[in-house]
Amino acid sequence: MKIRTRLTLLFTAVMAMLLVAFALVIYLAYSDNREEEFFKRIRQQAITRADLLLNARVSPKTLQIIYDNTPNALSREEVAIFDSTHTLLYHDAVESDLIKETPEMMQKIEQKKQIHFYEQGKQAIGFIYLHNQKPYLITAAAYDAYGFAKLHRLGIILLITCLVSTIFIFLAAQFLAWQALKPVSQLVQEVEHISATKLNLRVQEGNRKDEIAELGITFNRMLDRLEQSFNAQKAFVSHISHELRTPLAAIVAELGLASSRDRSLAEYQQVVQRTQDDAQKLVRLSNDLLDFAKASYDETEIAFKTIRLDELLLDAQQKVLKQQPAYKASFEFHNEPEQDEWISVNGNWYLLEVAFANLIENGCKFSPDQHVTVGISYSQQFTILEFKDHGIGISSEDLPYIFQPFYRGKDHPTITGNGIGLSLVQKIISLHHGIVLVSSQLDSGTTFIVKLPHL
Repeated sequence: MKIRTRLTLLFTAVMAMLLVAFALVIYLAYSDNREEEFFKRIRQQAITRADLLLNARVSPKTLQIIYDNTPNALSREEVAIFDSTHTLLYHDAVESDLIKETPEMMQKIEQKKQIHFYEQGKQAIGFIYLHNQKPYLITAAAYDAYGFAKLHRLGIILLITCLVSTIFIFLAAQFLAWQALKPVSQLVQEVEHISATKLNLRVQEGNRKDEIAELGITFNRMLDRLEQSFNAQKAFVSHISHELRTPLAAIVAELGLASSRDRSLAEYQQVVQRTQDDAQKLVRLSNDLLDFAKASYDETEIAFKTIRLDELLLDAQQKVLKQQPAYKASFEFHNEPEQDEWISVNGNWYLLEVAFANLIENGCKFSPDQHVTVGISYSQQFTILEFKDHGIGISSEDLPYIFQPFYRGKDHPTITGNGIGLSLVQKIISLHHGIVLVSSQLDSGTTFIVKLPHL
């Protein structure tokens, strides 16, 4: 069921129930009022009959004649008058005797002074009437034909009104639901035109105030992220293709030249060495891409455990020195941890080792002395690592882009690298809910600050 239909039915049902409740209140209020008014009218008719009998001294026979000749008077009420000894003084219809005045009833009337009740579908009343300081017991009963007819007509009018009003409410609800969901329909139509090749399209954001506008704004933000992701993916594929093509083309060219004619042993050794260097570049690029892919996994898919950062840094140092024996890395503790847990984090050993090894190697590679100092300090929330070198530094033009994949500074094109290292570092640290900061000055060195939440 569509939301529009559901809203229409829900609104109609709610309003119909309110109408029915309103009609019931009116009907029941009128019914109570009719009952109360008719009891008053019966009492008044009974008092009138008693006044004629006791004050005007009209004989019971004359009252009976009057009663018999007024058949429509108050729907043929029946009045009975008794003295204090319960002796019957007058009765309108002795033959029918609608109300059976039992001793228990008479006693109840004397106790409560006035009672109301129903007898064979007719409203009845019993009360004490004082005349010349003498109490008389009077009972009266009648059927409110006129009142019930009006109540019946009122019920029919209310029923018809509810039915007709429900129809109009249903039509109004359809219109209101259509008006309310019209922006959603427009949003759906606009979304239908958006595809992978048209991610630059955006949906209308309306007045930017209501919930539909918030939906449009949120959707446009999602499209912005998707467009950036698609563009980054295209650029990533393009850079990968370029990075793979260069060493592969060099290998093919070297082997082609080597096989074009006979060469000396020294020349063949040079070809093998250059081919090996290009192959190592491919291996390094492949490893970096695999690490980049691992760092892009969802956090729930990566195994985390408690890790001591000092031990991890030593392993990262050994990993770098194994590949580049000329590189040097030293460690400094700026302050002592207040708790042992401050040197430990919850993380993935392999990925953090890759990140720290990249930072150490990157600092050594761009430093004339090929030396990096790793400072370790603590705060209440983070373990702070500073990777500081005294190298050539990073220009202010390059600094905003150093964490982009495959970005390499324009001032140092001769230094080897594939431009993945720093972007991989940032992705790994972000995966561990940490942050990476950098400060640098040309010819003075660069400092990378890594903050990781400790245990």
